[in-house]
Amino acid sequence: MKNKVGRIIPDELLVDGLEVFQGAYHRDNYEYTKAAPTIKGQVKPLESKLLGSIKEAIVASGLKDGDCISFHHHFRNGDLVAAMVFEVIKELGIKDLFLCASSLGKAQASIVPLIEDGTITRISSSGVRDEIGDAISNGKLKHPAMIRTHGGRVRAIETGQVKVDVAFIGAPTSDDFGNAAGKGGKSDCGVLSYSDVDARYADKVVVITDTLVPYPNNPYSIKGIDVDYVVVVDQVGDANKIAGNAVRMTNDVRELMIAEYAAKCVVNTEWFKDGFSFQTGAGGASLAVTKFLKPYMQAKDIKMGFALGGIVKPMVDLLKEGYIRKIADTQDFDIAGVESVSDTPNHFEITTSEYANPLNKGAYVNKLDYVILGALEVDTDFNVNVVVGSDGTIQGAPGGHTDTCAGSKVSIIVSPLIRGRLATVRKNVTSITTPGETVDIVVTDYGVAINPLRQDLIDQLSKTDLPLVTIEELQEIAYSIVGEPKDIEYEDKVVALVEYRDGTIIDVIRQVK
Repeated sequence: MKNKVGRIIPDELLVDGLEVFQGAYHRDNYEYTKAAPTIKGQVKPLESKLLGSIKEAIVASGLKDGDCISFHHHFRNGDLVAAMVFEVIKELGIKDLFLCASSLGKAQASIVPLIEDGTITRISSSGVRDEIGDAISNGKLKHPAMIRTHGGRVRAIETGQVKVDVAFIGAPTSDDFGNAAGKGGKSDCGVLSYSDVDARYADKVVVITDTLVPYPNNPYSIKGIDVDYVVVVDQVGDANKIAGNAVRMTNDVRELMIAEYAAKCVVNTEWFKDGFSFQTGAGGASLAVTKFLKPYMQAKDIKMGFALGGIVKPMVDLLKEGYIRKIADTQDFDIAGVESVSDTPNHFEITTSEYANPLNKGAYVNKLDYVILGALEVDTDFNVNVVVGSDGTIQGAPGGHTDTCAGSKVSIIVSPLIRGRLATVRKNVTSITTPGETVDIVVTDYGVAINPLRQDLIDQLSKTDLPLVTIEELQEIAYSIVGEPKDIEYEDKVVALVEYRDGTIIDVIRQVK
């Protein structure tokens, strides 16, 4: 069946109520009943929930073949919890597991052999990179993976589309009843926003910490009333590896020019006024936009009402300098963000459901004025790919990309026109993550293209000195420099489904030939 962005979704994959993507706002006012976990209440007083090891906790949880387990990725490349848990699962011989993670990358590379031997047969994640991405792309996972947005993952769990049997939550601090926080220990990660939905909806919840604190641990991110077991280990994560290569402030002349163009797009539109809201991605050009906005804010004597999303030092600095009134934090991308959420007034944690769930009664993304995001590819219909690399392998993450584009008043994609001798703006993207109907502006080093659907933005930005071009002109310039990209060859086997935030299928990814 062909969906609204022209992608063919095989009928045999449309099972268990799955539908093809029918538009960004197709499920507005969609009604559903929230799922509920199976729990055993504690009427009799309990001295402690502490167990002696991860193995004891897994056995106590009743984890068995075919179950679904979940993890968060707040430690990013410094995560140690998933590897520890799967080492025990392998020892116990538990098979056919469904892994529902908020994201997967190099820190979880040790699970690849468990994909190959059938310990893990299903995966749902908001990001898949490195060795795990290669394994899925090469057809080693038994069932197609499901790539979900941050908001889409919460939606899937809350609606019962995904039923988590056992959630494993790595926590920098916890008391012996499971009141857990992302700060205060030796492995601080700032917040535990991604784990909130797991703690509330999983049948069994295991908190794994390296810093046990006196009861009650407060303020907390995870409530002890949702937790079954607590395990203390030597180390749950390495905070020094939270900031990856993608999280950096750029000095590249080309990226700085793109950032300056993007800043001009913001300041010359009607929503740039006192109290405006803003989010950036973690890439160099995206982060640099924040730096360019500051002089304009000074000149107009205005402040940002709130900043949102993954938090990094430039945002923290503006908060401390008084240019941002509040930061709503769902993930910290560097040590400055981790430290600030503990120490800085008006920097506070929100859950991922509050951030981006499309089926609650009003997520933060719906209050966004501007979002600045990167892209691997953009096509002439403004569709964006942030999941599949130029070689056809899965090496990226929707994250909050799709969620924020749908919710914001102005979504701006920043990207060099040419990356590694490959055209970024193309006739057709390799895979669609974010539909073009929600993408408003594409900013490159060769010009700025505005979606024809946004005549209001065309009218406003035509009065500036920005180098406005059409998206087709950008594509033609790119091809004139590096040539038309060759089509990637794929096998027939579908290795992953790309889900739109509302639960419909926007694309499929096939095994690389």
